[in-house]
Amino acid sequence: MNAYAMKQYQTVSVHAQVSEADPHRLIQMLLEGGLQRLAQAKGALEYGNIPLKGELIGKAMGIVGGLRESVDLEKGGEIAANLDNLYAFMQQRLSQANLQNDPAMLDEVASLLREIKQGWDGIRQS
Repeated sequence: MNAYAMKQYQTVSVHAQVSEADPHRLIQMLLEGGLQRLAQAKGALEYGNIPLKGELIGKAMGIVGGLRESVDLEKGGEIAANLDNLYAFMQQRLSQANLQNDPAMLDEVASLLREIKQGWDGIRQS
């Protein structure tokens, strides 16, 4: 399968998953997507592909922004406020990582996203 066909297949697959997902699953998908983009950005940085690194960090920032917008500050109380602050911190670190070409900052944000994802995944297991 050529690269274009594979990309089209993946796009259709993601759209199908989104259309069938409940709100909990949508957040899981955003977290997964953010982690994927960060891993890809780190790889692009390691291979010296700076334009691709910037594009992927931009996508990760967009995903973190989407996660931040999903936080209900009115109903969520202190936990929601802390999560909002954490997402804002992640956006700041991603911006710095992009400017400074710093893979450690990408790892830092990925670690935070993994921790949130573990907690989020645990909600359905309870």
